[in-house]
Amino acid sequence: MAFDSLSERLQNIFSSLKRKGRLSKQDVDDGIKEIKRALLAADVNFKVVKEFVSGISEKAYGTNVLEGLNPGQTIVKIVNEELISLLGNDRKEPVFAAGSAITVWMLIGLQGAGKTTTAGKLAGKFKEKGKKPLLVPCDVYRPAAARQLKLNAEKCGVDFFSSEKESKGNGTEKVKEIVKDSLEYAGKHGNKLVILDTAGRLQIDEEMMSELSAVKDEINVHQTFLILDAMTGQEAVNVAKEFATQTGIDGVILTKLDGDTRGGAALSIRAVTDVPILYAGMGEKISDLEDFYPDRMAGRILGMGDVLSLIEKAEASINEETAKNLSQKIKKASFDFEDYLESTRQMKNLGGLSGIMGMLPGLSGMGGFGGKKMKGLSDDQTKQAEDQMKKMEAMICSMTIKERRNPDLLNPSRKARIARGAGVQVADVNRMVKQFESMRQMMKTFGKGGKKGFAKFPF
Repeated sequence: MAFDSLSERLQNIFSSLKRKGRLSKQDVDDGIKEIKRALLAADVNFKVVKEFVSGISEKAYGTNVLEGLNPGQTIVKIVNEELISLLGNDRKEPVFAAGSAITVWMLIGLQGAGKTTTAGKLAGKFKEKGKKPLLVPCDVYRPAAARQLKLNAEKCGVDFFSSEKESKGNGTEKVKEIVKDSLEYAGKHGNKLVILDTAGRLQIDEEMMSELSAVKDEINVHQTFLILDAMTGQEAVNVAKEFATQTGIDGVILTKLDGDTRGGAALSIRAVTDVPILYAGMGEKISDLEDFYPDRMAGRILGMGDVLSLIEKAEASINEETAKNLSQKIKKASFDFEDYLESTRQMKNLGGLSGIMGMLPGLSGMGGFGGKKMKGLSDDQTKQAEDQMKKMEAMICSMTIKERRNPDLLNPSRKARIARGAGVQVADVNRMVKQFESMRQMMKTFGKGGKKGFAKFPF
């Protein structure tokens, strides 16, 4: 997961500084050097790193950190402030046309960056906000591009533009016809947001840039978003510089930020291009597009958690009525296997247990930046824990409805049947039942505590 390695290294540096209580100038210098090494190892642009550590040094020695009561914590605060500044300070929202005019967004980027998938994700996000998007395939060179975009449109339930005209012009002329016709279609069908999915290349070339410029000359494009693959590291920064110079861009959308990347691109792009990061792709599902908040991202990188994003995810993913019912059952100690199955499925929508822990202050180090693995566990141990959860789900699915709702019915013969159905041993079923009873008792205790907001998190 992006930033996992950087997050771990930075947290180790801060832990070392905090343990010392009082810091010497040498301690601070050594800490700053380690921060510099960690950023370079994360593939952050060298010039960006140089300016970043310079800012930390200036604040550290300009605010008399060494004379403070908690110098280690003050260093963390300074690094957090500098990281937020590096990522862009405030959340930037995309721009829409004034009044009732149709808004046009153009997605640009290299082939394979994820433009077509991102187009679907954007359409799905703004459909929920009442914008009635129209997806327009402008890649006339890759046969599967239009088909892929159409499938994405169907997935998120938005309109897809399909030109019925037979154009005899070259590629650029065809694209110009498509965008003009799509706007006419949008006007007739009440689409307020038109998203153009343009063609990409394996690398930047003059033909691609000319085509993008021709589209901008033909129609009024309100926003141009560059789609960048976060896994390409510093190459993504170079691509961003080229597009910003040659075509102009209004915002960046990072894809595959959930992948095995060091995260340097995300930390470099704003400083190099002076263009905000608007969204981050965190998975393959249409819903896996997160708003990019510099302060929240900085908090997650530094192990401070991201409770606001967790709450927003919960509100979007968890059925409120189901959550309330589960909460009431927990308080009354009537929580059963069917409820447990529902709660684990709700939890998956939030990124699983590790993903949740990664967003909670003080626990983020246990879950990793994106829930790759829990602190102190090897990859094999993490996989075993995940496999165990799947096994538990299989055992519950092998129960009858009556057994799920009344765990006391589980006698030896029923347990044997469940074990056969789930492909496990009877000992596994016994272990799960015992763990479930322990968990139910724990939840009963929590329920009596009457924690505020408990109903929002039915797990």
